[in-house]
Amino acid sequence: MNKLSTIWGEKLDKENVLTEYPRPQMMRGSCKILNGLWEYAFSKVSEKNADTMPEAMGEILVPFSPEADLSGVGRQLLPDEYLWYRRSIFISDEEYEAAAHGDTRLLIHFGAIDQMAVVMLNGKEEMTHTGGFLPFTVDVTHALCPGENELVIRVRDMTDTSYHARGKQKLKRGGMFYTAQSGIWQTVWYEWVPEAYIPRVSIKYSNDPDRLDVFIHTNRQHRHIQDMAGNDAGRVSTSDMGAKSFRITVYEPDIYIDHEVGYDTHMTPVMSMEKVGDPFFTITMNEPKLWTTEHPYLYYFDVDYECDGYHDRVRSYFAFRSFTLDHEGHHFYPRICLNHVPVFQEGVLDQGYYPESLLTPPADEAMIFDITEMKKTGYNMVRKHIKIEPERWYYHCDRLGIMVWQDMVNGGGPLHQWFVTYLATPLSLLHVRVSDRFYHLLSRTDHEGRLEFEREMLETIKILKNHPSICTWVIFNEGWGQFHTNEMTNLARKEDPSRLIDQASGWFDQRGGDFSSIHNYFFKLIVLPEHRRAGVLSEFGGRVLKVDGHTCQDDVYGYSISKTPEELNTAYADLQDKLRALIHQGLCASVYTQWTDIEDEINGVYTYDRKVRKISEGRGIDKEIIHWTK
Repeated sequence: MNKLSTIWGEKLDKENVLTEYPRPQMMRGSCKILNGLWEYAFSKVSEKNADTMPEAMGEILVPFSPEADLSGVGRQLLPDEYLWYRRSIFISDEEYEAAAHGDTRLLIHFGAIDQMAVVMLNGKEEMTHTGGFLPFTVDVTHALCPGENELVIRVRDMTDTSYHARGKQKLKRGGMFYTAQSGIWQTVWYEWVPEAYIPRVSIKYSNDPDRLDVFIHTNRQHRHIQDMAGNDAGRVSTSDMGAKSFRITVYEPDIYIDHEVGYDTHMTPVMSMEKVGDPFFTITMNEPKLWTTEHPYLYYFDVDYECDGYHDRVRSYFAFRSFTLDHEGHHFYPRICLNHVPVFQEGVLDQGYYPESLLTPPADEAMIFDITEMKKTGYNMVRKHIKIEPERWYYHCDRLGIMVWQDMVNGGGPLHQWFVTYLATPLSLLHVRVSDRFYHLLSRTDHEGRLEFEREMLETIKILKNHPSICTWVIFNEGWGQFHTNEMTNLARKEDPSRLIDQASGWFDQRGGDFSSIHNYFFKLIVLPEHRRAGVLSEFGGRVLKVDGHTCQDDVYGYSISKTPEELNTAYADLQDKLRALIHQGLCASVYTQWTDIEDEINGVYTYDRKVRKISEGRGIDKEIIHWTK
């Protein structure tokens, strides 16, 4: 492979790696980022003393996986191995005394560890977590000691040899599958909280753009956290669990904010509500400033929680907006609407890979660059393809104004590509519907794997549904690990009734969800709208242009080849003309493949290193509201 790097990887400061506040929708006054150099080691699963880290082999730069160049390791974790991490956390005497007296708690947050992680502090096992794309938190208060505390992480990654979620990773990379990575790949950080604290705030958006609900979770109400699924279950009284007060203060920014929003940012309070014992709030405004892609207005709010003499405060944000599928009398086909106004969603497929860091963005600026450049190209929507990004990526989508289709991360057994790719393509265009009960053909024979996908799908929605930019959940892609499609659609709808659902992107449609969703790389572009579901072209394009000096592979993978930038842009403009014609036939959204080159795939708008733009700015369809007619 040829070595490539983005400008952010080239200028990376190892002493200051991804230092921005990791969770902008749950901000407290301070946090301690644990990114940086950790000790690491590899060991065989079969070796003795699996609970003890072996002698360190060197240092790894967290949060970059050992397979990524920026980690400084350059080593693949294999399924029969463990990967170990170790570093110390210093606890002052004052911090220890506060924790020992039960006044404070220490929470360590992990953005993501691929795939299975055991967290140990001072030799005590604190948590085992499975789910390589999902964040988790460990309360380590009871294991603390004053002075240096040893934090050890043991990781195992089965990649594509098991049913666990893996996305596009493959041990034998090539074509549309990419270098597998493992271990810690998102930010690690900790924060002190009071003994009674807020672990999560849930925002339930509605189909009315001037109304939303907020539910405040606390560590004193685990029973209600389990009940809360974005519906009225959160309204159970907590009066039997001690005196509590909850207050929400809503702010309007005095100016448009496009940088980090901290507690020192001056904003004007416009609403304040307080309750005793009831953590459920409804927020409405008569004439709210609505969120759109042109004007992505965000309201910020503080949540105050008091209980038994303890006080916790977090800052979050929301937007007034709605995403609906409207079928007005003068429309023959349903249309996707933002705030009940039809809008054509022109999107791009974004897999979120970087040459020097794989799935980990090398810098906050790298995420901002991608989103702003997407909008310059003409896209008002991005499909995040079978990957869950760090929360800051969604925050930038929220504040910069781009709609997001969020894929679930696929898993299951080895793919039968002859069935789910080659045969499925013509079957879908011939309208031949294939059942999703063929577990073997769709790589879902493991009952445990099906249950795990269900749990992780619901957890993904729960974690991300506060973000106003997310408009669509994509449950399955091209039959990869697909099963019980309509049942999964119903579960997703119950967890979040405010978003649209693409239940089967590409093919193996089971006639549920909100979209008639097709992929088309080889045939004449068509749309398959219905009276109930919107017609979307959820993948197309994939046109190849190789730029010498900016590819990491000599092999070329794509769907059609252009030899010059002029040829590529002419072909792209022709595709845009075809899309315009399909809009009046019922097309509501399109997703061009793809945003950047990735390893063998060199079909991006940008090269893999983000140094050469291959498709010119401003080539998108006119984003003025289109008034469709029958």
